[in-house]
Amino acid sequence: MTDIKVIIPAYNEAESIANVIKEIPKIVSEIIVVNNNSTDDTALNARGAGATVLTEDRMGYGYACLMGINYISKQSKTPDIIVFMDGDYSDYPEELSKVVKPIVENDLDFVIGARTKALREEGSMTPQQVFGNALATTLMKWFFGASFTDLGPFRAIKYNKLLALEMEDKTYGWTVEMQLKVLKKGFTYTEVPVRYKKRIGISKVSGTVKGTIFAGVKILGWIFKYSLK
Repeated sequence: MTDIKVIIPAYNEAESIANVIKEIPKIVSEIIVVNNNSTDDTALNARGAGATVLTEDRMGYGYACLMGINYISKQSKTPDIIVFMDGDYSDYPEELSKVVKPIVENDLDFVIGARTKALREEGSMTPQQVFGNALATTLMKWFFGASFTDLGPFRAIKYNKLLALEMEDKTYGWTVEMQLKVLKKGFTYTEVPVRYKKRIGISKVSGTVKGTIFAGVKILGWIFKYSLK
């Protein structure tokens, strides 16, 4: 049986995190919520819903993801697949089965849950998110021949391939770094369309001008850095 673990970075997601955890399919062996310096009851609610809760006080999406990976690396049993998703309830956790399917059945290395327009709730992505995704994926197509259409945070990857990527970004560039390194290493990948709804609460990235600008700079920085290698 395939061993699947989920990593959920979470910053002030007390209102949504239990919903996310409870709707993740039972095929998952462990749900790891990395509490990223929350000032609310995120950790308490995640633990109450049955998740393993870790604490990462250094602010940053990448920091939280790396904390989750480090925790898994110290376990005696190695998982087969790692799934990343957000804690804001914008994804449909039950679609995890669909996201991991190309890995389980077709032995692919990496899968993006693509937030296609036809399946997105109106207003679930801000105009800057839509533009940023289009720009980043177009540049990846031009520079690397990639077929990505999204930088969606709902994604699955074989554990051994994840380790081989040697991920390093600590903040906003995590998702695009992963995709660029998958391309550079020649790993197999695909996208599966997933539904997407308005998140609970305000986005820490696209919901602020500062967050939008920093995310854009990080994403473009990674792309141009790899285009020169």
